[in-house]
Order: sequence, then C-alpha cells, then structure tokens
Amino acid sequence: MSAFDYVALDEAGRKKKGALEADSARQIRQQLRDKGLTPLFVNENSKQNGSSSSRWFSPRISTANLALITRQLATLIQAGLPVDEALATVAQQSEILKIRSMLFAVRGKVLSGHSFAESLGEFPRAFPVLYRATIAAGEQSGFLDKVLVRLADYTEASQASRQQVMMALFYPIILLLMSVLIVTGLMVYVVPDVVQVFVDTGHTLPLLTRALMALSGFISDYGLIMLALICLSFLVIAYINSIPRIKLNVHRLLLDVPILGRFSRNVNTARFASTLSILTASGVPLVEAMKIARQVLTNRWIQNRVHKATQNVTEGESLHKALQQAGYFPPMMIHMIASGEASGELDSMLERVANSQERDAQNFITITLGLVEPIMLLFMGGCVLLIVLAILLPILNINQLVG
Repeated sequence: MSAFDYVALDEAGRKKKGALEADSARQIRQQLRDKGLTPLFVNENSKQNGSSSSRWFSPRISTANLALITRQLATLIQAGLPVDEALATVAQQSEILKIRSMLFAVRGKVLSGHSFAESLGEFPRAFPVLYRATIAAGEQSGFLDKVLVRLADYTEASQASRQQVMMALFYPIILLLMSVLIVTGLMVYVVPDVVQVFVDTGHTLPLLTRALMALSGFISDYGLIMLALICLSFLVIAYINSIPRIKLNVHRLLLDVPILGRFSRNVNTARFASTLSILTASGVPLVEAMKIARQVLTNRWIQNRVHKATQNVTEGESLHKALQQAGYFPPMMIHMIASGEASGELDSMLERVANSQERDAQNFITITLGLVEPIMLLFMGGCVLLIVLAILLPILNINQLVG
C-alpha cells in the first residue's frame, strides 16, 4: 500500500487537496468518486521521494510540528497500537497536507517490510539523523514506546527554547528597526529644513551642527548606494563563509570573542550533552552516539575537536579525558561525566549534565538578551539627543548669529 497525493473537484467546483492510501492510483480515483469528488491529479508520494536526487529536495517540517507528531506517536504506541496504525492515525489527524503525505509514505514503507527508522529515512530533511538513530535504537532494544516519549520530551524542549529566544529577540529587533527609521527620517527630512534657517544668516554654525548637516547630506545623496553596498557585503561575506577552510577559521576565531564566544560555547556544549544523553539512554553505543551528536553542533571548530575526541574514545580512552583534551567543554561537565564513568551510571549522569548545561545556556541567553533592550534604548536616545543638541546650539547662540 502506498501514499498518494491528489487534487480533486467537489460538487461545487472547488479544488480540494489531500492524501490517501491505496494499492494503485486507480483505487484512489475510485475512492474520490465514492466521496463525490472528481479527481484531477493523483501522484504516488513514495515515487516522488524515492530517488537519492529527490531526497536532497525532500520537504522539511517545523520543530513544532515534529514535536507534535512525536508526542502523538509516543502516546499511541504506548497505548499498544502497531507502528503502521499509529502512523495512519497521526496522518489522518494532521491538517497539513505535506505532513499527511509524508506520514502515509512512511507507513507504506513500514507495511512493505522496512523498519520504522529506515522508512523515516525517505525524508531526511524532515526527520534528522538524531531522530532516526534514536528510533532505530528503540526498535532494536524493544523499547520504542519509551524512546519515543524521551524523544518527544527532547523535541518539545528544543522547540520551547527556540520560541523563548525568538520572543526575547523580537522586541530588540523591532526597536532597532524603529530607531534606524526614525533617525534616518530626522536626518533626511527634518534636520536640513531646520538648519537651513541658520545657514541663511551667513554666520559660522557650531561644529556639531555642521557635522550633522554633512552627515544628513551624505545620507540623502548616497543612502541608497550605501544600502546596496551593505547588502552586497553581506552576500560576499556569506559566500566567503561558505568555503570550508575559511568557515573553520572563522568559527575558531569566534570562540575567542568575549560575548559571542561564550554564547557559542554554551549553546554547543549544551546541545552536545543533550543529544549524547538521549542517544545513550536509548541504547545507542557511546562512539556512535558521539558521531551523531557531533552533527548537531553549529560551530565547525568544536565539531572537529569532538571528532578527535570520538577517535580517542574509539581507541579506548575514557569519555571525560577525551572531552577534556578537546577543550571548550566546561570543567563541571567533565567532572560529572568522570563521576558517572567511575560509578557505572554514565547514562543518568549524562542526563544531569544535559540539564545543567541547558540551564546554564538558557540563563546566559536570558541575561544577554536582557541587556540588549537597554542598550538599544541608549543608542536611540543618544542619537536623538545629538540631533536635538545640533539644532538647539544655533538657537542658544541666536543673538551672536544675527548680531
């Protein structure tokens, strides 16, 4: 049985899109006619995503939707439903055509004899390697329901953290944009007209006023050119940063920048600890878990250091010593992992490490973002103050200017 995407017309002539399961496109057309629909287009979803070339362009789904799907699957499988029935139920409940089509396609692969993890591999951009590896470990150990619950918790926590950061950044970004627009508007439309009154007197204006006039004229004459150059610069920087060697060096230098470096270290070590925790707790071997956890890191230099640490663990070295030699991992994390290895409870200790690192990263993000708002207010207030002073200084010296 395969999944098919369709487009059909209802009795009122309106187009309807959806996804259904059947053994052939002819059966799909018959199902649509039985529902009073006129089929216009029927396409097998599994064929659309079966080749390696099309997998590169396979659809994505948001973290929020992935968390919802995982939680629903975990609940249904815990209730005793087989994987194929759980997939069908979640697919039917989804209101998003893309997700419904993917889940039906995954179910079709499961029914044809493939494992759940292998079936998810048809959509690698929607279900990342961490997700598939965790489910594969759950299938092999026979605890798929428990693994799915743990994976649902992890995905939901990631989504909550991302939402918190986005909401915290929303106000500062809006404030920055408004500051730039207000200052630019004042410089282009207000300052020239007001200052022109004093220019007509023929007297020398204060230095601040003359500097403001020069800046205003520069923005008016070359503002669009500067904006185009800034956009072009971002494109050039993005292209240069796409070169692997340059990107590696940039990420290494970024770790030495006071605030950004600490932010990158905290986020990457927290992500590594969380991923390693969920994988080892799901039964994935430590070396394989480290290889997968390395892929979720965003800093290429730390990725390289973790790769070296993985090689050391493969050769028999302990995890805490390998991470200590890699650098960039906090001492508390190293000590907790060493304690877990010594006591034989590495899985539970990794979970504690993950929780600790996530709290530290979240606290740092909260404090850093909390400082952005007053900085933006000071920037906006300083710009407006300079403009007001540049206009007021000639007024305060008006007697000297007209004398």
